[in-house]
Amino acid sequence: MKTLLFGFAVIVAPVLGAQQPSDTNEAGRLRTQIESTFTRRVQQDLSLSQDQATKLRATQERFGTRRRAAMEQQMERRRALDNQMQPGIAANPDSVRKLMDGMQTGRAEMLKLEQDQNREMASYLTPVQQARYQQMRERFMQRVGELRMQRRDGRGFGREQGEGPRRPPIRGGARRRGI
Repeated sequence: MKTLLFGFAVIVAPVLGAQQPSDTNEAGRLRTQIESTFTRRVQQDLSLSQDQATKLRATQERFGTRRRAAMEQQMERRRALDNQMQPGIAANPDSVRKLMDGMQTGRAEMLKLEQDQNREMASYLTPVQQARYQQMRERFMQRVGELRMQRRDGRGFGREQGEGPRRPPIRGGARRRGI
């Protein structure tokens, strides 16, 4: 299991950090590889028939594309809201309200996508298979979230666990003191 998680981490690391436009093709290729590995694992663990596996793959592709687009919109809204809420800079109340409304709309859209996907899967998976799939997907997404947080905090791959984030030096060489 540790080998699987390490392999997952090695595969996901570039995807999670791929911010550069030149990395887009590589990120897409790695995302496809990760999704394919996850799908094979689901097929094996849930003992899916070939027909069920084919239908599940189609569902994952269709809803995955929509989910990624919705998540990207949410990230853009979150970044814009963060920009509005910078300390010491007055935020534009109209922009903040629109962004907050957009965040709520985005959450509702994500919930609707999940409901629609569950309804479609219910047509070819048993309730037990569907529940197990949801558990596997939730654990998978939690792990991806953990890896994202590690990369964002600078504790990503190649750094010792528990080692704090790398910070750029403060001008004049002085270190910032925490409160």
